Amino acid sequence: MDDGPDPQFEALLRHLKEHRGFDFTGYKRQSLVRRVRRRMDDVGADGFEDYQDRLTADPDEYAALFDTVLINVTSFLRDTDAWEYLREQVLPGLLDGGRRLRAWSAGCSTGQEPYTLAMELCDLLGPAAFRDRVKIYATDADEGALRVARAATYAERQVAGLDERRLRAYFERVGDQYVIRKDLRRAVIFGRNDLVQDAPISHVDLLLCRNTLMYLDAPTQAEVVRRLHFALEPGGVLFLGKAEMLLSHTELFQPLELKRRFFRKTGSPPVERRGTRDVPGRPVEPDLDATSVRLRDEALHTAPAAQVVLAADGTLVASNRRADALFGLGARDVGRPFQDLEMSYRPVELRSAVEQATAERRAVWVRDVRWERPTADLLWLDVQVVPLAAADATPLGTTVIFNDVTRHRRLQAELEHANRQLESAYEELQSANEELETMNEELQSTVEELETTNEELQSTNEELETMNEELQSMNDELHASNEELRVRTLEVDELNRFMESVLAGLRVGVAVVDADLRVLAWNSRASDLWGVREDEALGRPLEDLDIGLPVAPLEPLVHAQLRHADGSRTVRVQAVNRRGHAIALDVTSSPLRSAGGRPPGVILLMDVIVPAG
Repeated sequence: MDDGPDPQFEALLRHLKEHRGFDFTGYKRQSLVRRVRRRMDDVGADGFEDYQDRLTADPDEYAALFDTVLINVTSFLRDTDAWEYLREQVLPGLLDGGRRLRAWSAGCSTGQEPYTLAMELCDLLGPAAFRDRVKIYATDADEGALRVARAATYAERQVAGLDERRLRAYFERVGDQYVIRKDLRRAVIFGRNDLVQDAPISHVDLLLCRNTLMYLDAPTQAEVVRRLHFALEPGGVLFLGKAEMLLSHTELFQPLELKRRFFRKTGSPPVERRGTRDVPGRPVEPDLDATSVRLRDEALHTAPAAQVVLAADGTLVASNRRADALFGLGARDVGRPFQDLEMSYRPVELRSAVEQATAERRAVWVRDVRWERPTADLLWLDVQVVPLAAADATPLGTTVIFNDVTRHRRLQAELEHANRQLESAYEELQSANEELETMNEELQSTVEELETTNEELQSTNEELETMNEELQSMNDELHASNEELRVRTLEVDELNRFMESVLAGLRVGVAVVDADLRVLAWNSRASDLWGVREDEALGRPLEDLDIGLPVAPLEPLVHAQLRHADGSRTVRVQAVNRRGHAIALDVTSSPLRSAGGRPPGVILLMDVIVPAG
């Protein structure tokens, strides 16, 4: 049930018109509300008022809304059979005789339609004549769509309807995009034009306005159609979409090819012919015998139309039976002045018509006279007042004929009623057809959006697969490195065990120290000699170990080895072992060998010369 327009929605439309110049008030409400609600759902707006606040707070939202409302569904060579008819039947006639052609693509969307027309004309004329003779204007209300059209760059799926010849002749391949060649691009002039508000481009021979009118309501459609009629030159051709038929605008356009939606602009309506003055005079009637006179009189009396004859002085001379029955005349009324008779002013004023016919010497018509009689049916009359003259043009009088057109008017009323019903049915059918086409384009737009999303998801999936492969490769490398590290660790462990075994097998104490005399290695014999375990000695300076080995005599020896790395040296020192017994030691130092220059440390071999007693 229709509860009338939503005040909040109407307020939103006024807001758009006042702040962005877009007048959507002439668009079909059902489709418009559906498109706006779709955008509201995308941004999570609770109602029209809430969405209007969002538009005020975020000006970028206008572009997204217009992109949703202005459904830019188009393609190259859309409805191929219609373009074939244009190429074979329409364009040759418009270009006949070397004429120049001005074309206008109104509601051009992203430009495929005007570029298709440019390709057809270039094929027909050749490049040189095309440049000299053709001018194509393309307009739309959507600035975003116009930017795409001016760029003239299309994806592979957008040119899928074109054959290889056209792609080679009119496009350049740039990566995965197809770009219209510059010479064809320069032939099309793009500009913003709102068919509902802006003045049309004039002096146009061919006007393409396809699948645009179907979004508008009936009054707005009528206004736009009048503007399109004004834009076209006499005999110009209008090319509409398959959902648009102009059934209620036959006074402006006549079908040229209705199936494919081609219409030709009609000329100016013919000027109504004015009445012509009767030429006075007629052939002299021959003398008639009595039978002929009676025959003529009887014909007058039995004529189906009521008729009276008035003398030049305005008195009633004769009336036929139909007039007698209709107006109640009789023999008593013959000779009476016409103005005294009721029929002179009822059902219509006739005295002035009689005077006009007599003065101007021409027939005067008083049409569509309605006569409501109290006791009889309604009558419709067309009254004709004809002046009568002699052979020498001397006025004789007038005759008044009352033609009963009641049946004609009844049939005309029935015909008008049937036409109105038929027109209403056509309009409902047209509206339903347009609504279906609108929904089809919305679905097509949704499909294109889903295809774009699918391509993006496919691209993301490919990127994820690539990343997965890279991660798998890195994982394999890490596994290989880990395995190599494990093998190296085992080797090092094995080497360490071997070194420990070697060091443990020596009968002398072994300590490896760095330049600061910090212990790097410590064998079991050293532990037994000094009473300090390996884990306690490692990483600590010798002097901090609190053992009976004097460090002072060893420092010059170690530093000399670190500076010169020139073989081993031995020094004898007196020490105290872990049991507290005095011992004599030969401490031999040898530098650690390295691939670089200076040695990283010194090996100290501690050999007991005088053992504890």
